[in-house]
Amino acid sequence: MVRGLILALATGASALVAPPARAPATTALSAKSAAMPFLERPSGLGDVDGMPGDRGFDPLRFTDSDWNMAEVIIPKERWMGEYGTVPMVYWMREAELKHGRICMLATVGYLTVDAGIHFPGARYEGVDALHAHDAMLTTGNMGFMLTCVAVVELCSMVSVVQAAKGSGRAAGDFSLDPLEFCENPETKSFMLEAEITHARLAMLGFSGLVTQSALLEKGFPYF
Repeated sequence: MVRGLILALATGASALVAPPARAPATTALSAKSAAMPFLERPSGLGDVDGMPGDRGFDPLRFTDSDWNMAEVIIPKERWMGEYGTVPMVYWMREAELKHGRICMLATVGYLTVDAGIHFPGARYEGVDALHAHDAMLTTGNMGFMLTCVAVVELCSMVSVVQAAKGSGRAAGDFSLDPLEFCENPETKSFMLEAEITHARLAMLGFSGLVTQSALLEKGFPYF
């Protein structure tokens, strides 16, 4: 009887103790957006932290859209084959990295030109960054630049098509690491995170740089 009483008291006491809390599974279906915690993380983004710089930011839910931009620009039946596919999030990360890299280069180039550093030759003298586009159209340089951009773009599309066919290529990866910064896995993770962070900052920074330069029409520091 005493043993039964002790067992009953122990059972009653255990009912008053809250069970240990279980950490929620960090899956795409249950997680909140790290960038906007009041919104659900779009499932189209894939696993949490599956990509460098992943903050769950897709408030307009482009990655969940049934309309896949990649298959419009690269016709699936013609280039990808019967089983080829490029998920929307892959295409958008490819575009994000491409635009971010361009803006990082453009920011440096814009500031360099306004610092007075130009190519040699009379056609480049006295040209500031704001009016360089029109000046290069006049001299015919823009046609050559457009050709170079077209070649780079075609080469990048080949990589995307191969990824659609199962090459395993990560979005934006062109195996360009001549100084071997990414030989170490930990260093590679850090560098990839740094790249996407600087790419996003450069897109915002270059937009602000050109806007202020055009509004005030003043050289560096643009005020």
